[in-house]
Amino acid sequence: MLLGFMGIAGWIFTTWLRVRNGYPLENSWGKPVYPQKNEEMVERVRLLSQENAQLRAELGSVKDRLGNVERIVTDRSLSLTHEIESLRGPSN
Repeated sequence: MLLGFMGIAGWIFTTWLRVRNGYPLENSWGKPVYPQKNEEMVERVRLLSQENAQLRAELGSVKDRLGNVERIVTDRSLSLTHEIESLRGPSN
């Protein structure tokens, strides 16, 4: 009886550890059991994927802008002044 109780307590403890650390649970045959997919979860994953793509695009834009700022800061002032004047166009 004590041995059976210890076995059940050990199974509960290992299941708790698996859930706590994010490992998938296993069925009686040792195969992983994953949560069922419902339409709400599929929609949530789709929305998160869209948001992820938007954030990646925005990050790429920020990286480009940062590269321009770094180039401006590290350029010599003479070449920077010349470049700014050339962008202003011909003087009137």
